[in-house]
Amino acid sequence: MKKLAILIWFGGSFLYAGLTDFKTIEEAKQAYEAKEYDKSATLLQSIDAKSPQKHYDIGNALYKDKKYKEALDAYSQAKGIDEATRLHNIGNSYFQKKELDKAIEHYEKSLSLKEDEDTKFNLELAKKAKQKKEEEKKKQEQKEKEKKDKDKKDDKKKDDKKKDGDKKDDKKKDGDKKDDKKKDGDKKDDKKDGDKKDSDKKDSDKKDDKKGDKEGSQSKEQKQKSKEEKLQEHELKRLMKKMQNGKTPTMMYQMGEEKKGQRSENAKPW
Repeated sequence: MKKLAILIWFGGSFLYAGLTDFKTIEEAKQAYEAKEYDKSATLLQSIDAKSPQKHYDIGNALYKDKKYKEALDAYSQAKGIDEATRLHNIGNSYFQKKELDKAIEHYEKSLSLKEDEDTKFNLELAKKAKQKKEEEKKKQEQKEKEKKDKDKKDDKKKDDKKKDGDKKDDKKKDGDKKDDKKKDGDKKDDKKDGDKKDSDKKDSDKKDDKKGDKEGSQSKEQKQKSKEEKLQEHELKRLMKKMQNGKTPTMMYQMGEEKKGQRSENAKPW
């Protein structure tokens, strides 16, 4: 790629310069040719004479020293020299500062005053650099957009994962609650069953108590009957014994307790 073309003209004299100034100008020129650009600019700035040529030469020395901002300040005070050349060098300074729109503007102004191949070349170079910069900017913006989209997707995945985790936790909590409710229900049912069993046992015990009372009463009656049966059996044996002795009773009396006291003293069974 062709390097940026620079139009530099180092002035050989200034109007109304004194003898000392001419000596300083010569030293500045020698320093410039020796590529001691900072020294050259300093020598030129020490001259008291005011001249567009002085500022233009200072601008050229600063430009070569890569102090482009200071060079622009010097070129702005160099009005009076060849305007196309001044605008060309201002364009170069903006180009080096990567302010391409301003560089293109000054190149075009220079060409409007005078056709110059170097200025045309620099103009095309600035336009291509601008196009490349815009393309790189678009690529960078696209990369940033893709990165943002990816970050959004990643964030969404994280959120979805977190939501799924929260849902699982909620389900687990609901399940735990249901288990607790079931346990409470089982406890209540067990308590009800226990209460019912206690109640049934109490009812059964009451029935057993009543049955025992009834059985006790029946037992007393049976004992009473058993006593009567014994008496009857005894009387029957006595009668059988009498019969064996050949005697048959002409009358039998009742053995019930209620009739015992009704036997006549004068009654004779045989």
